[in-house]
Amino acid sequence: MANPSVISESRQPRRLPRWAVFVGPALVLALSGCAAMNVKLGWSVRLDKTPIQSMEVSVLKGPGISPGQKLQLMAKLTKPDGKVLVTEGTKELGKVMWKDLDVTTSVVVGDKKGYVYLSDDPRMSEGKLPHVSIMVPSHLDVRAELDIPVRYDTNFNASFYGTSGSRGSSGMSGSNGMSGRSGSIDSKHPEAGGDGGNGGNGTDGGRGGRGGDGPPVRVLVTVRRGDPVLLQVSVSSSSPSSGREKLFLVDPQGGTLSVSSNGGSGGSGGKGGSGGSGGSGGSGSPSGHSGNRGSDGHDGSNGSSGKGGSVTVTYDPEAARYLHAIHVTNPGGPAPIFREEPVPPLW
Repeated sequence: MANPSVISESRQPRRLPRWAVFVGPALVLALSGCAAMNVKLGWSVRLDKTPIQSMEVSVLKGPGISPGQKLQLMAKLTKPDGKVLVTEGTKELGKVMWKDLDVTTSVVVGDKKGYVYLSDDPRMSEGKLPHVSIMVPSHLDVRAELDIPVRYDTNFNASFYGTSGSRGSSGMSGSNGMSGRSGSIDSKHPEAGGDGGNGGNGTDGGRGGRGGDGPPVRVLVTVRRGDPVLLQVSVSSSSPSSGREKLFLVDPQGGTLSVSSNGGSGGSGGKGGSGGSGGSGGSGSPSGHSGNRGSDGHDGSNGSSGKGGSVTVTYDPEAARYLHAIHVTNPGGPAPIFREEPVPPLW
């Protein structure tokens, strides 16, 4: 039904203003990512048509980057009149498109949307200083450089899970009722039609399977001497489905590592079968009654979750004072084991 607010009293459609005819398609094109239209509407700028005096670059969530972290860069370009333009992807009204800038990186990996990512393997960045260099191809004298320190005083996580339970089997649909026999509609010899048979009931869905228990997890902890002191940590599981060994460098002064072995989620219950349709009443005088529809089966219950797996933490004596930075959980599983013995450097 048409919206009454856009219909005149004479019930004739109201004519759209001329500007709406042009702005509507423009908005569609702009929202679809048409860079040329964005420039035309003033939402973006063409740097080859814009005078630029200087540029600086920063990360939105500084001051550093942690292994496994992804951060958004922000470049600010200053025009000769002092007006500042910023890159897209920020809370500010960014008009500079990243595709108009050349970004080169070392240690971190950059993408075409102004993000940089640091590998989650600490061996790839340990002792190194990630660097970002940005230039404007249309203004070769305008460049910006940025060093991003690597930080280890953040919260790291290593989680392992058991297999999920299987889905319960679906219930069977009930059979349809039989149609009633035909009678007679002859006025001289009327005969009632037979009633239709009732539909059969659907059967219940099966219960979902139990989730598998979490895999056994082994944690090794030793100290990497230096300033600051860092913990070298290896987290692994003997289960082939749990993935590769995970390595971490953790600053115990502010950083943590959470390790968990979780049971798999229970499988969802099977869907109950549909009740069969009642048979139609036979024709006659009078006609027979239609049979009742069978009741639907109940959905099966979800399977229970698995228990957490065992977790064993072996730590070097020198690391004993920093164990507050290692958090272990395995819901429903056996108590974690902490064992002190010499642990050599892990890499």
